[in-house]
Amino acid sequence: MASVQTEAAPQICCQRVARINGLQNPPECELLNGSRIALPRLIAAHISSSDEISFPLLNSAVTTGTEIYVSKNSLAGSSRAIYQAPISYVTQPHNNKRGDLYVAAEVCAASVGISSILISCQTLREYFYRIPRIQDQPDGRTFYDILRIPSAVGAAELRVAFKLRQLELQAKNAGRDEHSSVERAFNILGDPELRACYDRLLRDPEAPALFPYGGFGSLLVSGERSHNGNTFFAHRIIAFLPEQHHRRFRAPLRKCDFYADRALYRDIRRKLELWIDPAALHVVWDVTWNRWKHLLGTKMEVNAAFVKSGKYRRHRNEWQLVTWETALPSRLQVRLPADFQQQIEAAKLSYHRFGQYSAALDNIRAQIENRPTEKAELERMLSLLNIPGDFDIAQISWRPDYDPFFYQQLSRRAQRIYLFRDEYIFDLEKAVIIETPQLGNATYVFSKPRSMESFLAIYAGVSKDDIRHNRSNAGEKLGFLCRIIHGGNPRVWARELQARIGEIPDFAAAATADHN
Repeated sequence: MASVQTEAAPQICCQRVARINGLQNPPECELLNGSRIALPRLIAAHISSSDEISFPLLNSAVTTGTEIYVSKNSLAGSSRAIYQAPISYVTQPHNNKRGDLYVAAEVCAASVGISSILISCQTLREYFYRIPRIQDQPDGRTFYDILRIPSAVGAAELRVAFKLRQLELQAKNAGRDEHSSVERAFNILGDPELRACYDRLLRDPEAPALFPYGGFGSLLVSGERSHNGNTFFAHRIIAFLPEQHHRRFRAPLRKCDFYADRALYRDIRRKLELWIDPAALHVVWDVTWNRWKHLLGTKMEVNAAFVKSGKYRRHRNEWQLVTWETALPSRLQVRLPADFQQQIEAAKLSYHRFGQYSAALDNIRAQIENRPTEKAELERMLSLLNIPGDFDIAQISWRPDYDPFFYQQLSRRAQRIYLFRDEYIFDLEKAVIIETPQLGNATYVFSKPRSMESFLAIYAGVSKDDIRHNRSNAGEKLGFLCRIIHGGNPRVWARELQARIGEIPDFAAAATADHN
């Protein structure tokens, strides 16, 4: 019988602290057995002689992401332990048996035996939202006061206020704490869900509090361990460092959902999302942009810090953790191309013409639904109907999630282009390529036929599934070679296309489109 190999659990060091040398950089903890361990300064500040410390023996230093448990000596008071752990998902608020609201953070690895950290909503309010535990002792300043704005302002005014406060703090050489306070305020108010949570807490300090962005990071808390040792009850959050990644990429505006005062960009494939306000984009929009955004080829340059987020969602009778990354409002920079306004006007004009000439376009749609028609022939039809020649008939099949890079690369090399149903058929020198302009598309590659008319007649009567499985020899008759998945890297698509058809793609354009 074959044995199954599992990753061995790390050995745990459990020793009493002899002394802390805070003059070292980083501080050094000397244990009773004579060994020494380097500690982050924040953890060292909460450790005293005679405390018992436990951590996995992975290296000679404890870092921000290392799991470490410190059992305080008998003089420590109510918080009998300090615990740092990397956490993943944090639940939504729930009521315990006493009716108190709490959240539970899942501990990654759980080397010292603790699998979850329970945090009361009171503790969350104090640390993340600065709502004091005792209502009779308010600190007097809300996040709106810190940014010096009324509570009713929109998203754009929030960003402008944040930028102004940053400039003021820089001018007076303010300390790190003041900068952090302003940034924390904006990161809470700049996210719609967290702002709604904060506004509820201002009205009712006992309302449920959310763990910002769903957890995922390194959490340092004080409190006590449960009797069975599996759970840590946090009385206070000392520090939280979210899992953070810096990303720079180009994002198509057509993937944005435009609301009255902000826009939401989502990249399903890369699992990224970011909220954009008019002040970040330096453009004012309205919800009507959603009508014609699929005709917009503009891409914005995004430079941002992303934190990991997640939620459990029910799928096929099972709860599954869905994770993604969200841009921090304070670390977001967006830049548009110089010809942005021209592209906006072109997209609006195309949308207007789709409505203006809807009857004629409906006739063309009916024609290409039944038979593949060359683009040049369709353009002649548009001319006879007095539709302006700068109207691109190819947009009749366009979908919001289709990247124009693929169409541009193929149309540039095509001798003829045909429209059929919701597809593009490209007649190249050495092959025939078929594209469907929608999300998750693949490029279908066929060998060059002797007669394009015969090829189109056969293709019009079969499905993609027939071709892939060669039903009734459909794939063989059409000379089907392969399909190339678009994927996340256009350069990979371009290289594979070159290998299949012997044409040299535009690798410079592919590199530019790499981070769409």
